[in-house]
Amino acid sequence: MFRRREPVPFAFLAEADRFRSNVAPPPPERASLGQMAGRWLLGLTIVAALVGSLVIGMPALTLDHSAQNQQSQASQGR
Repeated sequence: MFRRREPVPFAFLAEADRFRSNVAPPPPERASLGQMAGRWLLGLTIVAALVGSLVIGMPALTLDHSAQNQQSQASQGR
């Protein structure tokens, strides 16, 4: 490996943290009425899909006690 003969000054890195630009970025554009309505509609659709899947999936998660009683009565009748 070759070594440099002169040291590299890293003082500019320390100065870069303190540097502040006097040029302000442009302000963000406001969303139009159509964009806001689209965002609301998308959010409402996602929430409705989550609630719908929960409502449809709840019967599959509940225990059916009548099916267990019928099975136990059938096994006793043998």
